[in-house]
Amino acid sequence: MASSAQSGGTSGGPAVPTVQRGIVKMVLSGCAIIVRGQPRGGPPPERQINLSNIRAGNLARRAAATQPDAKDTPDEPWAFPAREFLRKKLIGKEVCFTIENKTPQGREYGMIYLGKDTNGENIAESLVAEGLATRREGMRANNPEQNRLSECEEQAKAAKKGMWSEGNGSHTIRDLKYTIENPRHFVDSHHQKPVNAIIEHVRDGSVVRALLLPDYYLVTVMLSGIKCPTFRREADGSETPEPFAAEAKFFTESRLLQRDVQIILESCHNQNILGTILHPNGNITELLLKEGFARCVDWSIAVYTRGAEKLRAAERFAKERRLRIWRDYVAPTANLDQKDKQFVAKVMQVLNADAIVVKLNSGDYKTIHLSSIRPPRLEGENTQDKNKKLRPLYDIPYMFEAREFLRKKLIGKKVNVTVDYIRPASPATETVPAFSERTCATVTIGGINIAEALVSKGLATVIRYRQDDDQRSSHYDELLAAEARAIKNGKGLHSKKEVPIHRVADISGDTQKAKQFLPFLQRAGRSEAVVEYVFSGSRLKLYLPKETCLITFLLAGIECPRGARNLPGLVQEGEPFSEEATLFTKELVLQREVEVEVESMDKAGNFIGWLHIDGANLSVLLVEHSLSKVHFTAERSSYYKSLLSAEEAAKQKKEKVWAHYEEQPVEEVAPVLEEKERSASYKPVFVTEITDDLHFYVQDVETGTQLEKLMENMRNDIASHPPVEGSYAPRRGEFCIAKFVDGEWYRARVEKVESPARVHVFYIDYGNREILPSTRLGTLPPAFSTRVLPAQATEYAFAFIQVPQDEDARTDAVDSVVRDIQNTQCLLNVEHLSAGCPHVTLQFADSKGDVGLGLVKEGLVMVEVRKEKQFQKVITEYLNAQESAKSARLNLWRYGDFRADDADEFGYSR
Repeated sequence: MASSAQSGGTSGGPAVPTVQRGIVKMVLSGCAIIVRGQPRGGPPPERQINLSNIRAGNLARRAAATQPDAKDTPDEPWAFPAREFLRKKLIGKEVCFTIENKTPQGREYGMIYLGKDTNGENIAESLVAEGLATRREGMRANNPEQNRLSECEEQAKAAKKGMWSEGNGSHTIRDLKYTIENPRHFVDSHHQKPVNAIIEHVRDGSVVRALLLPDYYLVTVMLSGIKCPTFRREADGSETPEPFAAEAKFFTESRLLQRDVQIILESCHNQNILGTILHPNGNITELLLKEGFARCVDWSIAVYTRGAEKLRAAERFAKERRLRIWRDYVAPTANLDQKDKQFVAKVMQVLNADAIVVKLNSGDYKTIHLSSIRPPRLEGENTQDKNKKLRPLYDIPYMFEAREFLRKKLIGKKVNVTVDYIRPASPATETVPAFSERTCATVTIGGINIAEALVSKGLATVIRYRQDDDQRSSHYDELLAAEARAIKNGKGLHSKKEVPIHRVADISGDTQKAKQFLPFLQRAGRSEAVVEYVFSGSRLKLYLPKETCLITFLLAGIECPRGARNLPGLVQEGEPFSEEATLFTKELVLQREVEVEVESMDKAGNFIGWLHIDGANLSVLLVEHSLSKVHFTAERSSYYKSLLSAEEAAKQKKEKVWAHYEEQPVEEVAPVLEEKERSASYKPVFVTEITDDLHFYVQDVETGTQLEKLMENMRNDIASHPPVEGSYAPRRGEFCIAKFVDGEWYRARVEKVESPARVHVFYIDYGNREILPSTRLGTLPPAFSTRVLPAQATEYAFAFIQVPQDEDARTDAVDSVVRDIQNTQCLLNVEHLSAGCPHVTLQFADSKGDVGLGLVKEGLVMVEVRKEKQFQKVITEYLNAQESAKSARLNLWRYGDFRADDADEFGYSR
């Protein structure tokens, strides 16, 4: 505390008291104050000064909690007005004082003057003159000070001021209320309107004791939304301050203690009230944060009525400057460049209810997790059938709704990404799987915070953090508020209604189910679908909303570069531009709503057809961008002209798959004069089955109605006289009835009996084979035997071609044939007979294109050269097609003509 000039008198005279200066911190009563010095590197020293020669009334005191029999002491008359007189006059003002007396207990008495020297207003005289204090009895008027006090008192009596006025002064006694019966009702009754108050005590920087006016409620007020360092009480009763606790307390004291303020009562916590203190000079809550004396707290920031974002901004200001409690602060994104903290990107995929994949301007892909939210998850351990594979998207409640919300809102759109923090990689533990490093950010589109929108719909929850965990969303308070609204309104995860169930059938690779679905999809024409996954440029997984099923879908009419495949013992490299084709398809259709036309299916249960995105045909687009070639099967499609036109344009550009394209003249083979005419008598047939060695079974269209009638009658007969399960003992070569996977009975022949549980049967009217238990077999009624109607499935093989011996090459050829002709009507001409079965040529019913010739053109098979003169014309056509396939290095010919020296090793013969 500063002291002024110390002057002594003449030698031997009385000592002149030293004049000292200070700032009034607090008025204890009408005759006692606390003054402090100037702060230097911390809170300043303090001392209590009692006014000499006068006495003012004692203020009310609450009974000590440790003395149960003690009672509260009320104000003495005129005690509170005296205190208020000094408070309004002195708080925060500079005064000077002299110490005239000091008791053995250390109590100091003296004179106090307003201002920097003793020429200022004498505070004791002012109190006595206002009738708010009296001279101490027994004081003799033997000096000028005592005389002036006496004169002031006489004047006050004459003017009937203060305690000298009429009455006993009972109206000056406050009715103090130390507790509130119903704090919640008390807070709500004020409707968040400012209440006048005086701050009576500062416990720490963010907790004060306030006197609410005019009803004199003495309440503890905790500042909403923040917390300052506190004083920790030790076992011995002493207090240990946390770092910056004393400084924060002084900061609040020097601005609010015994000041007139207004308080907005916002909520309550036990008997403590949460509120915001308003002073003419500003909002102490925001100031404490801005100066680094406080941190935001989640549990009370939600009730702060003046905008939680202001508090976060003030805290951020202190963090960035590392002020006080943030002196060691390191920002979560401190190591990121500005361009990596905030950027605009295009959403390419929704991985989960809290994660998306975006494409940056650089072309790179980046996975972004939405900050501070948790996607829906399974609750409890026994909610999932252990024998059933978990499909999170469909089996976790509200996961599908959350994914769909993000997909419809974001896919293909540009969003603003603000990185909040980087969650480091974590190793796996017994209960938690390993996580790679995750970039967590706030993602907005059109000013809407996507995470907040998810939470408000009850499709995600907000993660709770430790108070000192700074790795959280920059809009954490909005997320908490959105969650509170969702809980209140019973949205999504917080709903008490039954959880939505998604029964989605996955028929990918299930041949039997696919066969059942095929007719429905073919009749439906264009169907709506969502692309769930892209395996390659022309192979996708689709979700059909109307049918609620997942299918594997192959693009028709094109040949797309084949991607890399993991085979047993080796990794097969992908063809050139396979990755580019996959990426092209992904960017164009992944998780988009599309339309599909299903035409057929292959042997593996994959559907084949056309996919349209925004009115464009994906097959045509792949050809246009030189990422696919036109397949000969497109000839009978209505999109054939578009595909050819796109291919011609792509060839001219000589890019990607056409980079080495050169038009080569077709080698003409000299025609051989035919001595005998080839018989060409095509009849309509229906292809029902294709075998692994490229043989096929057909039904005669002309007798098709007879078969349908026989099947109908047979099933009616079986329904009225069902076979007794297990009564039939199968024997090889015997005709029987067999129950197919669709639940219907068909005519069949027993080919082999391994055991009663494994009987090999051949369906004589359709050509397919199956292994069944004997319980699904029965005796064929005589009325429906092969004598009544012969077996309708006839086996044939392709004429003029050689089936590849290599398993992969043969599979490609079989898949192509399955895709093109299975379950379709064709035209058949028998060319020549053979030991196994007749060899024929097949034509498409609509375009009259030769199926075998198409396989040769695609390089999937080789030509079988025959010597008969009547076949020379067709053989020539086949050979020309083979030369074109070799020149283009298609499929079998991708490595050139492998037959030159080692044809026998490959199992081929010329």
